[in-house]
Amino acid sequence: MSGAHFAFTDRWGGVSAVPYEELNLGGAVGDDPDAVRRNRDLAATALGVDPARVVWMNQVHGRDVAVVDGPWPEGREVPAVDAVVTAERGLALAVLTADCTPVLLADPVAGVAAAAHAGRPGMVAGVVPAAVEAMVGLGARPERIVARTGPAVCGRCYEVPADMRADVVAVEPAAGAETSWGTPAVDVTAGVHAQLERLGVRDREQSPVCTLESGDHFSYRRDRVTGRLAGYVWLD
Repeated sequence: MSGAHFAFTDRWGGVSAVPYEELNLGGAVGDDPDAVRRNRDLAATALGVDPARVVWMNQVHGRDVAVVDGPWPEGREVPAVDAVVTAERGLALAVLTADCTPVLLADPVAGVAAAAHAGRPGMVAGVVPAAVEAMVGLGARPERIVARTGPAVCGRCYEVPADMRADVVAVEPAAGAETSWGTPAVDVTAGVHAQLERLGVRDREQSPVCTLESGDHFSYRRDRVTGRLAGYVWLD
């Protein structure tokens, strides 16, 4: 889509050591902070983005959204939100994941973009509809929004207890799934796409990568102590 840029990282090309090798972009997982800063600089530079013009979140598996017009002020605590929205062209929004679904949204006509962190709790709570609502408040229109979801654990691998699946399905039926070995599962990405469909977002694409199955991506469910991938969205 002209004017809108979307990118998702894998785990390679950074400086972090085991078990965060190599391109860990998460600052709260136990990695060396200097390595994380270098990795964030490397990733942004590779994308042609100013590292100082990237907005990160303090993700907590909720549905709160922050509307931003620049990076957080130096020394200020990053607020606990799971989506950021901007009408500032050239400002990159980033979301960290290691199995959850990274959701990137943009309306290039209105000049509005959003990044959302949709794990199972956030998807159920409605973080993606909340992000779209905030975008609309800045002039975006659902039929113009372009949506891209990145690498995430797939429904064939995300095993959950039967009662948990039932609770999720009660809110979002499309998220009900079964593992490849026949047990209850949740497909968060399917749930996100169903929500976007109902909101009128038609231009949607989904990464084929399952983080748990891919050795090229971080997976918390597979490794527990591991790094974080990032999704980035920005507008010219």
